[in-house]
Amino acid sequence: MRGGQKRTDPERAEERKGKAMRTQILAEDGQLLVCLKPAGLAVQSARPGEADMVSELKNYLAASEKGKKGAGGRRAPYLGVVHRLDQPVSGILVFAKTPEAAAALSRQASGMQDVPEKGTGGGKKRVSPKQMEKEYRALVYVSERALLPEEKKERELTDFLKKEPGQNLSRVVAPETPGAKRARLFCHAAGPAVHTSSGGHACLAVRLDTGRHHQIRVQLSHAGLPILGDTRYGSAESLEYAARLGIRSLCLCACRLCFFHPVTGKRMEFEIASYPWEAALKREHPGE
Repeated sequence: MRGGQKRTDPERAEERKGKAMRTQILAEDGQLLVCLKPAGLAVQSARPGEADMVSELKNYLAASEKGKKGAGGRRAPYLGVVHRLDQPVSGILVFAKTPEAAAALSRQASGMQDVPEKGTGGGKKRVSPKQMEKEYRALVYVSERALLPEEKKERELTDFLKKEPGQNLSRVVAPETPGAKRARLFCHAAGPAVHTSSGGHACLAVRLDTGRHHQIRVQLSHAGLPILGDTRYGSAESLEYAARLGIRSLCLCACRLCFFHPVTGKRMEFEIASYPWEAALKREHPGE
């Protein structure tokens, strides 16, 4: 850790005491856990018996408490879910180990804080001066007709999304559509695009201004830049291209997380140094 920053290589991240866990623990203290979620593992599953991050981490915390000298009682450990990632997405998440830490971190994640009004039991909300920062990397398919964002120059994408009732699916709709919600993100190229005879790909840096269901996947697909490995929102061309590269999972990663420690107020920053799809790209393009 240097100046509150930490870069982490997923291949070398230490799992600490939970070596059987798929979840990797990057940092821990008495208030929080910073973890690396692998693609395919749910944060919290609704299906009984299905593995998820919350179950793994609660087992880890219970085992840690059991191993401490003088630890008495069998009270279940507290674990607060502050924010989530979709099951196919990999990346960095922070969990709270106390209710107080959960409340403080949740305020940062929402970007809002409560402001009590004098003489009343209520209050109002205002923008919090301490906000959680999240950045993503997406490996997208680049066709000949695609308009790729420039490097170091953000492009804004604004759409209206509607989540389909009873389906794990969202669509871009007209603003006046009942149930439509405004969605905005910013993206830029994180490096030069790679072009081949069958198409091409590029890595985009993405940051969200809103948090809608499947937002990054839907908006990039609508912009003509479907994420490789996205079987739900990808195009036939992007899926064929991904298969040719040997990519079998969604190429979307929450690569950077920045927040303020709930007790000390220290700025904490974690960043992934490599991405899950890099091995497939090196096999296909050894010189990259």
